[in-house]
This record gives sequence, structure tokens and C-alpha cells, in this order.
Amino acid sequence: MNGVGASARWRALGTSVVVIATQPRELTDAAATVREVLDQVDHACSRFRDDSELCRVNAAGGSRVPVSRLFVRATRCALRAARLTDGDLDPTIGSSLRVAGYDRDFAAIRAGGPVRFARAGGWQRIELDDAHSTVRVPAGIELDYGATAKALAADVAAATAAEGLAGGVLVSLGGDIATAGAAPADGWAVRVTDDHSSQATDEGQTIALRSGGLATSSTTVRRWRRGDSELHHILDPHTGAPADDCWRTVSVAAACCVDANIASTAAIVRGERAPDWLDGLGLPARLIALDGTVTLVAGWPVPDPEPS
Repeated sequence: MNGVGASARWRALGTSVVVIATQPRELTDAAATVREVLDQVDHACSRFRDDSELCRVNAAGGSRVPVSRLFVRATRCALRAARLTDGDLDPTIGSSLRVAGYDRDFAAIRAGGPVRFARAGGWQRIELDDAHSTVRVPAGIELDYGATAKALAADVAAATAAEGLAGGVLVSLGGDIATAGAAPADGWAVRVTDDHSSQATDEGQTIALRSGGLATSSTTVRRWRRGDSELHHILDPHTGAPADDCWRTVSVAAACCVDANIASTAAIVRGERAPDWLDGLGLPARLIALDGTVTLVAGWPVPDPEPS
């Protein structure tokens, strides 16, 4: 990302965090606000801490659980993603991830164990009472908001951090990017790659993001082994198995990070159908096939030719 303004970096939610403020004097306040929002999202939505609201709902044995307004918002977001993708993003995929071996913070996953898959429980079975701030899922169904919570955190953190500031703010959570406030004159220069931790010289494309959000979903980074199989973390809820290898990376720009992430993750699940689907939605996207072939849709900028 571009060097306009000042930046802060740390780790949270199991990934890298980058906060950039166009006005250097506003960085300290912006970063403090982002830290607070990420702590709140972690306490609400983490699958890997026993005291999170999500874990309390999963462990309630089918009982209705009082939850915070933030968790209500995260649940609405996850249900909206399921509706928009016809269930290709299903927040009841928690047990599917656990059975497949993603049962702890990714850094702690170890190879080994049999290859097993389990279908998602069915997002229509989530009971959200918005008025009374309660959530209920049937016993045996496990929620996981990984497809939307990080992007929601980026959107909320950027918007909250930008309140009252003269300049603009960019928040990146593992490559899920949200912006708020006034952008730099030439836009936010963002490097799009397979891996958000890549160096600036690695293969990729630099684009100018002037507003909204950007998300990249990839099957190349979060991978682990079970038996003789190598698995990745983007599962098809209809089978519980990793989505078929068609795209190694999909990047999407949208009005907010949540919408970008919904589209990029669902595109991985949808495979060959993804370009037409994204084009029909008018969402600029960059899809990288396993062999490195690049497909650009809906006005994603064509990269400048390499200098000779």
C-alpha cells in the first residue's frame, strides 16, 4: 500500500493489521480506535476463544442466547451473505471446518488425521431475534463467521476511526481492505497479490482504490494436510470439502469490504461460473487460475505493460 500519510502495523484476529492515515498526526487516534473495534469483534465472533459470543451460541445446546448488538450485526451480515450467494457462503459451516481439521487458530494446526468432511448445518436454521438481541441454533450446529466477520471488522474499524478526522483512513486485515474519509488525491495505491504478506516486488498488480473496499480470497495460503490430501480453508458448504481448485486467487472491489469479501469468497466456491456471475453484478474483479492465467471482469483495470 502507498506511503501517503503514516501507517501502523500489528497482528490481530489471527492475521496482519495495517492502518494508514492520510494525516500523520491522526494515526495514533485512528490506530487506537481500530484496536478497540478488533478486540470487540474478536470477543464477539472468534471460533477459537471459549469466552466469545459465537462459542457461547454454539455450546448452548439449542437454547436461545442473549448477545450483543455487534453480534446481532455480524449475524445479519452472515445471513445476508448466505442469501446473496444462494448458500455458497453458509455461516453454519463451523462443524465442517472442525471436521476437516481447521479446529484451532490456523498457526496451531498440525498435519495428520483422517480426511473427513461434513456438510454445513443449513443457514436457514439460524434464529435471530433482532428486537431482543438473541440468537439460537439447533444443537449440533456450529456457527463460523469467518467468511464475513473479518471484512465487517475492517468496515466498522475504518468508519469508526475516520469519525471526526480531517483526513482519510485505510484499514487492511489480512488483505481485506476498507477505506473511509478523504482518500489521497491519486487514490489508495494497493498491491494485489496471492498473499497479503507478499513483498512489493512479488508478482501482482498495483491499483488505485478511491473509496469502498477490496477483498482477496485465496486457496494458496491457509492450507494443511490430512492423510494424503492437502486441504484449503474455503469449503463448499454443500459438501463440506474444500472448493474445487479452479481459481487460486480472486480479488474484488465493491462499495464496502463486506460486499467485496462475499463476492471474492463465493467466486472461489463457484469456480468456472464466477466470472459471468461477477460481471453480471458489475463488480470489478481479478481472477487468477491455477496456471496463472488472469481473467479481468467488470472494468477491473488492465495492468500497464511491463517495461521492455
